[in-house]
Amino acid sequence: MTSTLQAAIQRQRAILEGWLASSLTILAEGCREVWPARDKLEARLLRGMEELPYCKYLYVLDASARQLTANVSRAGLLGAHFGRDRGERPYLAQALAGATFSLSEAYISRNAKRPTLSAIQRIESADGELLGYLGADFDLRELPATQALYQQPEQWVQMKGDPAIRAGLFHQQRVNSLLDDKVEAVLALINELITVHGVFNAKVHFSSSRATFWVIDDPYRFRLHNIADLADPNLCLAYPRHPYPADASIPAERVREVLNCFRELRFMDEMLYLRSGSLNIFNGMVSLTFSCDGSHYMPWDEFLQKNLGFWTGASGG
Repeated sequence: MTSTLQAAIQRQRAILEGWLASSLTILAEGCREVWPARDKLEARLLRGMEELPYCKYLYVLDASARQLTANVSRAGLLGAHFGRDRGERPYLAQALAGATFSLSEAYISRNAKRPTLSAIQRIESADGELLGYLGADFDLRELPATQALYQQPEQWVQMKGDPAIRAGLFHQQRVNSLLDDKVEAVLALINELITVHGVFNAKVHFSSSRATFWVIDDPYRFRLHNIADLADPNLCLAYPRHPYPADASIPAERVREVLNCFRELRFMDEMLYLRSGSLNIFNGMVSLTFSCDGSHYMPWDEFLQKNLGFWTGASGG
């Protein structure tokens, strides 16, 4: 994960920890007062569900991490979990190592198969002796939406593809596709769709002679076109005119330069060549997938600064 993504996750975890730590401390005190009577512990956990509105399950474990209560849910007691040994579960690792309070990393739950967090609070006697642990499970989809949307950093990212494809790179050769034969006309049409007809993300699949478009007025669905569509200028009639967005990261007059670079990368070498390229005008990112199955993501202006020697390894600029 990128440092930016990790920072966004950690900010949300800090909010959750601040909210949970004090609530579970109070609930753990209530459990200590009735320890170790199962019926009284479960009664206290049932009240605890009202104090923790987003909690899915509450339960109490003894000092060896064996469950002393049923799982307490909003629907009542789930007795099948009584006596369950949770000692090997990863979310207990910090607690068993001595942490007073811990919030697990997100994991996929065993039963519901959904992203889950578990908070564990240590329960101690009045003189500090370990009695056991209070556990609280949270379904991520039920937590309050406190986090801001993660913003993808605009920087060059390179990802390796299928090792089997990379190993066979020197045994393959580019075969002219139908799109290759009409590449000038196709790219001119795509430039028109982006700059005049509201397409904000276009991905050109050179090897399979197709393209996918996402449009501003209907961003949740993509349009797929084959070479017959892409070679016909009448395609523009199917996309209403739309002013080029003022908040686009790439100027309209530079879009054609990016598409021209796609063409150059497509024909730069018979073994190492572009299979597909895409451009998103709002985040200004270009994505490239080559015949070696390696992929690159980079800002459009950085992309335009690279020459063919950079991609073939003949030069560093």
